[in-house]
Amino acid sequence: MRTHLIRGALALAVVLAVAAPAAAQSIIRGRVVDAQGTPVEGATVTIEATEANRRAETKTDRNGNFLQVGLPSGAYRVTVVKDTLKATQPAQVTQGRPVELQFQLTPTSGLSAEEIKENAAMQALAVGALEAMKAGRDEEAIQKFNEIVAKVPACADCFYNLGVAHSRRMEFAEAEAAFQQVIAINPNHADAYTGLANVYNSTKRFDLAQQASAKAAELTAATGGAGNAEAQFNQGVILWNAGKFAEAKVQFEAAVQTDPNMAMAHYQLGMANLNLGDIPAARAAFENYLKVDPNGPKAAEVKVFIQQLPR
Repeated sequence: MRTHLIRGALALAVVLAVAAPAAAQSIIRGRVVDAQGTPVEGATVTIEATEANRRAETKTDRNGNFLQVGLPSGAYRVTVVKDTLKATQPAQVTQGRPVELQFQLTPTSGLSAEEIKENAAMQALAVGALEAMKAGRDEEAIQKFNEIVAKVPACADCFYNLGVAHSRRMEFAEAEAAFQQVIAINPNHADAYTGLANVYNSTKRFDLAQQASAKAAELTAATGGAGNAEAQFNQGVILWNAGKFAEAKVQFEAAVQTDPNMAMAHYQLGMANLNLGDIPAARAAFENYLKVDPNGPKAAEVKVFIQQLPR
């Protein structure tokens, strides 16, 4: 079973608002920055009257600034949007007393105090789940990630990590369901297809494994990736199981080139070379396996091979 990437979560920030006097005109002006305080260019600023049918729209400049003039007196709602981030503030415009606003766009922009508190609780739960996975406490991680997806059902990374944890526990039905859920949320999630390929390989559903691995490779290439070592390894395993040792060797060679620290790819490359009668190449691959993982599950077997293979 391959080791998947464990996906983490981002820290969260808050929205700040200040009012300050400016020149005597009926205007709303302000500045928009991101969580690091960097100006946000091109954010859409919508200004809507809350007690009348009035609406204005503008954009932030390269310094994150925006300006809207000629507004009648009254109560307004100012909303800033950039990509998936959004923040809203109220503004009371009075002739001769302009309003100045300051926005900080973060994942919690525009949330209520209760929503921010809930978001922080989910963040803490996610951090605990990731720490449990890194420590090998997969049962604990599964429990925590299940708590998160019960409240945030669109958390693709949560389902992905559930798939990884279930795979490590050889709970393949649950792992398959989790990876499928990732794909339902994000059809272009290459790692989820790689996870499915691992599940199908482990449960000897080789046709499905080949399809999933091919899809993972396709998605990786489409995003400009140089190659997915795990997908290449899976393709090699599929070909190996079909008795196509020469074709499998090509995939295992690609996998170790993409990720030289993938111990099992070195092992399988050695086995492919051994079956093809290339003893020097088999020995080199087995020696590389021991360099990468000297105490790995195949270490004892590999040492015997090295002792027995002629030089």
